[in-house]
Amino acid sequence: MTPPTIGFVRLPHAEGLALPAYQSEGAAGADLRAAIEAPLVLEPMARVLVPTGLVMVIPDGFEVQVRPRSGLAARHGVTVLNAPGTVDSDYRGEVMAILVNLGAEPFTIRRGDRIAQMVVAPVVQARLEPADAAAPTARGEGGFGSTGL
Repeated sequence: MTPPTIGFVRLPHAEGLALPAYQSEGAAGADLRAAIEAPLVLEPMARVLVPTGLVMVIPDGFEVQVRPRSGLAARHGVTVLNAPGTVDSDYRGEVMAILVNLGAEPFTIRRGDRIAQMVVAPVVQARLEPADAAAPTARGEGGFGSTGL
């Protein structure tokens, strides 16, 4: 399968920042960087919308998922609030990351910091239609935690 090509339009406030790139041969995600001019302090339990300075050109049939970076989450408690965030193929605005600090200490974001990662994924749109009834299953109405630990 030929991988899709994702195009990046760099906005003026992202000039000089590296474009997303895979850091290893087996990497699924490519890092997104903060396109900010001045450092941003993210207080504990606060959230902020961080610009990447990028507009993505995503081919039909694909999406880009914006996901947390495990190192930020493990070391500082900083994560992507709506993980994974979805960038649809027909969106042409700036990609941003909604970060939240779940840690106990303030966290400073600086220009060029790797704040999130992007993962390209195929999209399938289902046919959505009304149904008269739902066929019974062994699970039935068992919800949260009903299938075991």
